[in-house]
Amino acid sequence: MKIVVLDGYTLNPGDLSWKELEELGSCSVYDRTASELTVERAKGAEIVLTNKTVLSAEVIEQLEKLRYIGVLATGYNVVDVEAARKQGVVVTNVPAYGTESVAQMVFAHLLNLTQHVGHHAESVREGRWSECPDFCYWERPLIELEGLTMGIVGLGIIGKAVARLARAFGMKVIGYDVVRPADLAEGCRLVGLEDVFRLGDVVSLHCPLTGETERLVNKERLGLMKRTAFLINTSRGPLVDEEALAEALNEGEIAGAGLDVAGTEPPSGDNPLLKAKNCYITPHIAWATRAARERLYRAAVENVAAFIAGRARNVVNEVT
Repeated sequence: MKIVVLDGYTLNPGDLSWKELEELGSCSVYDRTASELTVERAKGAEIVLTNKTVLSAEVIEQLEKLRYIGVLATGYNVVDVEAARKQGVVVTNVPAYGTESVAQMVFAHLLNLTQHVGHHAESVREGRWSECPDFCYWERPLIELEGLTMGIVGLGIIGKAVARLARAFGMKVIGYDVVRPADLAEGCRLVGLEDVFRLGDVVSLHCPLTGETERLVNKERLGLMKRTAFLINTSRGPLVDEEALAEALNEGEIAGAGLDVAGTEPPSGDNPLLKAKNCYITPHIAWATRAARERLYRAAVENVAAFIAGRARNVVNEVT
């Protein structure tokens, strides 16, 4: 069984081992694969694993031996799943491996926006505390989370984890989902989508990218938010109209934003959010703790092993 990993570096930059995958077949691992090399590298493989390398219909049609595509992520929009289905190729993903890590990043951004730890630590390094006439100082407003309202858009596994952490900080929690959850996190109150933006002191996005959710955060919804409110996005960049968000930040219509994703990744140098006021952007790393990557890798190997054994799991397309 020939196995090809097209872009293994982000999952395993060297601190994990490919041993378990290599035990399942003849395995070739590439750190990254440019689009023009995808067919060449995947040619002859029955099993291909990808994270962000696109497997379009045109690519899939050229891979005659291909029987399985394993996506090294939860989202699988990089694969044309319908083209794969027509060709009898099973596509799997890895759900829920990074729940706690992503929820943790939400609060890393929120605490940065409310406590400005990095800024004040740097000011101390620059000598401003040593020169201060008082025993303490703060250069930006410090905000307590207790009693504030966390608004969550998308009450799936990660949204519920964020709700639990918000409650631990003493926050009120409101949420919206297109499908009413079978069970809500304790203390979470369901409201309409517009009310999440209107009532939330923080709005955190945890919904998939679809035709309906693209630019969910637009000029109109940003206009509903409190001037003191923060927007957090650790989900998908295109959920946000970046021009509208930059304008809202620069005009003081909302207080700040913490983003771990962008509409195009990496973002172009002229992305307006790169210079927007009180906008903090991390390079899509919420998922990337070692613990989460270990879970992702383990689940991906188990997906491959299950397919080889004829018991495919985590399948996202129906192959007859």
